[in-house]
Amino acid sequence: MHAFLDPAILFFVFGVLAASVKSNLEIPPSISRFLSLYLLMALGLNGGFALAHSGFTPEVATSLVSAIVLAVLIPLIGFAVLKHCLSGFDAAAVAATYGSVSAVTFVTAVQYLDNNGIAFGGHMAAAMALMESPAIILAVIFANSIRQQRSAHSAINIHNGVAVLGIGSSNSNHSLKKILHESFTDGAQLLLLGAMLVGFISGEAGQSAMQPFSADLFKGMLAFFLLDMGLMTARSLHQLKGISVGLIVYALFAPVLHAAMALLIALMTQASRGDAILLMVLAASASYIAVPAVLRTAIPEAKPSLYFGMSLGITFPLNLLIGIPSYTWVSGQFFS
Repeated sequence: MHAFLDPAILFFVFGVLAASVKSNLEIPPSISRFLSLYLLMALGLNGGFALAHSGFTPEVATSLVSAIVLAVLIPLIGFAVLKHCLSGFDAAAVAATYGSVSAVTFVTAVQYLDNNGIAFGGHMAAAMALMESPAIILAVIFANSIRQQRSAHSAINIHNGVAVLGIGSSNSNHSLKKILHESFTDGAQLLLLGAMLVGFISGEAGQSAMQPFSADLFKGMLAFFLLDMGLMTARSLHQLKGISVGLIVYALFAPVLHAAMALLIALMTQASRGDAILLMVLAASASYIAVPAVLRTAIPEAKPSLYFGMSLGITFPLNLLIGIPSYTWVSGQFFS
């Protein structure tokens, strides 16, 4: 119940209610973009400061490898399941969305752990950055494989009783090199990693100098941003119209399964409780900003209303309101 009394979470709920009654309250896109960049910059700085204090230890390396393993396993499992009930392109897009991560969910979880005095490693911000791209790359590979199969089936056309070789669509292959470049040079991700590097290099002196920016303002900025996310969530619910019951079940329970996978890996690698919680949050989250933006270009055959509506309309509020405190409680049963 304590999570629901957090001001940032209450502002999210308020945003949902305001949009539900069709209020004209809105945050200008430029302000929303600034808030997003601020949160990533502050998160990166704090992670860098913490990493400078702890150093790059074997435990840090293990956590980062665990994050990458999850980032590969989740979309692979998701695609294998979803292709039985969706078209190949939609299955690839949804699997990528749920295989990637939500920075806002992660930032909210970090604040939640801070509020509850649960220590975690600053390197987990780097883990978040590493988990964003593998799902996108796999989705593009899945989609290109489907295009090649379809192109092979339609390559030979029968015209007036004569077999002729057809010409494949020029859109059949999207350059993996281009997708990789877009994934690893995304502005938000670069800012996060760059801020972490600045924090790591500047250390304690930098932390003292940036305290008003990276710590004192953080809570209020997060509350403002979650107000905007509440408005966006409520206004995206119409995209869920016509979605099948099976996909709603997936959006509700896949995050729980992914969090359980993360907990198992955290136990096997003897991670700290705070790192385990954040790994669970990352595994359970679904991207609704970075991945959908890439997928619109990389897999235009997929329906944006499907993967965007599921991630933002169902999974994001579920993780924010119930998931984070639940993962924290469950972790407490396994970690001292």
